[in-house]
Amino acid sequence: MKLKNYFGPSTLVAAAFIGPGTVTVCTLAGAQAGYSLIFALVFSVFATLFLQEMSARLGLVSQSGLGEAIRNETPQHLKYLFLGLVLIAIIIGNAAYEAGNLSGAALGMKVIFPNFDYWQLILGILAILLLYFSQYKLLENILIVLVIAMSLCFLFTAIWVKPNLSAVLKGFVPSNLEGGNLLLALALIGTTVVPYNLFLHASTVSSKWKDKSKLSDLRKENLAAIILGGFVSLCIIITSAGTMYGTETVIENAVDLSLQLEPIIGVWAKYVMGLGLFAAGLTSSITAPLAAAYCARGIFAWSKDPKDKRFVSIWLLILMLGIVFSSLGFKPILIIKIAQIANGILLPIIAVFLLYIMNQKKVLGDYVNSTWRNIIGIIIIAITLIIAFKSFNAVFKFL
Repeated sequence: MKLKNYFGPSTLVAAAFIGPGTVTVCTLAGAQAGYSLIFALVFSVFATLFLQEMSARLGLVSQSGLGEAIRNETPQHLKYLFLGLVLIAIIIGNAAYEAGNLSGAALGMKVIFPNFDYWQLILGILAILLLYFSQYKLLENILIVLVIAMSLCFLFTAIWVKPNLSAVLKGFVPSNLEGGNLLLALALIGTTVVPYNLFLHASTVSSKWKDKSKLSDLRKENLAAIILGGFVSLCIIITSAGTMYGTETVIENAVDLSLQLEPIIGVWAKYVMGLGLFAAGLTSSITAPLAAAYCARGIFAWSKDPKDKRFVSIWLLILMLGIVFSSLGFKPILIIKIAQIANGILLPIIAVFLLYIMNQKKVLGDYVNSTWRNIIGIIIIAITLIIAFKSFNAVFKFL
């Protein structure tokens, strides 16, 4: 397999979850809980690998997206109920995620232009123009380079702070799941296993990969990209825990987030963090609305013309909701955290539909899920539901 084959649809998935949400939530996890929530990240990466492999396999074998598969395979008497549930989940999840993306990008710009406001509105309008005129591919590549640069800074800083390896290893064992740590664990799941990526991945795979015999190569690409993304997330937790845990640092803006990078790049840390958040936020603010539109197009069998008014109306709705929610006056860090928690809550809904489709022989033939894949899928859904319920219980005192 050539090196270039390791970069494709799965790389897009990894880039999507290394956004402002990941930087913020992983930083909060390290600063508030030390290394103790590493196990939640490990579970999240494993779940991402597993679910995205199913999504990619669906795209390769059926040459269609998850939305189309749900529309075609849902029992007739339940079709409208199920399709409505999926669409509502995607719109709510993506709107929350979009608010987090725009808030993260605005957080970055505030570092560079501290005396200027209304960044959410300006960045939202920029994303609308880029999507409408389809002029975002080159910009995406530039922004991804900036995100990679920020990620490398986290890698070098994680080594520089010389973490306690024994404490890091203990973090792989579940513990310290009380109160706010439960919400952080759910947020780590929501920022890594992004529900809309399950729709995006199947659609992008079907456009690049055509030969079913290449499934092994596709799985290697999936493994390499997501493990790399998970490793970056781990470096952020280690860096944050090594520099902030126990210091009672209050994280409210990009400058606070950048404190963990100061040991290796000094006064430039806030500018690297600012540019990284801007790049990660703007890139994700383009892909999230598109994913929602692809989902709706598949569900309702719309034209594949990107200028179709119905297709445009969906990504425009997501962007407008993102602009509104991110401009309500809440603290950006809070918006980003809530967005990831919302994704963690909505994930089981989408995962259940994916698991159902992956057992339809009419769609996948001999490529349906094996028994062990179904068992692991059920375990992932069950763990996510338990953490989501416990998180609600901690906040609203259900019991």
